[in-house]
Amino acid sequence: MGFAEIIGQQKSLTILRSALANGRLHHAYLFLGPEGVGKHTIAVAVAKAIHCRDLENDFCGGCVNCRRIADGNHPDVRVIEPLSGKKEISIAQIRELERELNFRSFTGNRKVAIIDPATLMNLSSQNALLKTLEEPPPDCLIILLAANGGALLPTLRSRCLRLSFAPLARADVALYLQSQLDMNGGDAAFVAALSMGSIGAALALDKDEWVEKRRIWSGMLGSLKTRDYQGAMIAAEALASNRDEALKFLKWTESWYRDLLVYEVTKDSDQLVNLDMQVEILRQSAASNVESSLRAMVQTGGAAARIQRNLNRRMVLEKFLFGVVGGR
Repeated sequence: MGFAEIIGQQKSLTILRSALANGRLHHAYLFLGPEGVGKHTIAVAVAKAIHCRDLENDFCGGCVNCRRIADGNHPDVRVIEPLSGKKEISIAQIRELERELNFRSFTGNRKVAIIDPATLMNLSSQNALLKTLEEPPPDCLIILLAANGGALLPTLRSRCLRLSFAPLARADVALYLQSQLDMNGGDAAFVAALSMGSIGAALALDKDEWVEKRRIWSGMLGSLKTRDYQGAMIAAEALASNRDEALKFLKWTESWYRDLLVYEVTKDSDQLVNLDMQVEILRQSAASNVESSLRAMVQTGGAAARIQRNLNRRMVLEKFLFGVVGGR
């Protein structure tokens, strides 16, 4: 166990390991990057390295502190996420965290709080946390995790040291799937491409189900004509019935317009995410252009963020699809 076994993110790891070794950890970090690329893993690894009994500035994974952190029951390490049945991180949770951070550490080392995902803090929660970040208790470390910082208050972001986490290399994801899941090379390459550099996404992906969903979704997008607002409304209503499905659709749609953009710019199919849908990508790219594909790709992220903040799904999806058909 230890930092050496973490896949990818070497730049961020180097910064954090250097700060650990020199005793210069910042009081607050903002880890920014796609889901499933190692942000949470590395945040927990830093907590283990702070508290590990057997190694200095690294973690063994086997001592009592490492095991308790892994199990989520270490008294000096808290992971803050929405409570069961809730969709937001409440102000009460942040106030309780602030109270705990002001207590003396049980082990004598830093108290660590990991907020994941930080974008699920509502405005009141963010303002409450801002007060803590402005006057942090001694010997504490707060790590915020987010796919992007757009849903966080600028003042909150400014109090944190930002580290960027890029998608992992396809080869690394495929190798992980082969070594950990005994997946054959072809399936591993296929799933790694669809995961867009996210081991978390790769592990959660049901290959057969995903193939069928993509077929339906790509057909739907392909069938929408220029300024076909009626068709967009019908599609939005169908997609809005289930929150998780709507978010999956937008996540895949981002990859779809990314593929269109890549092919429109490079005419190179080797870097496509949806490798098995090359014929349809080529067909739709012929009827599209760089500006519309880029605009649609950016809009998917905004639509997903609004749905995560529990805005009306049908209205969010209608606006997104109106933008797609209106931009053609």
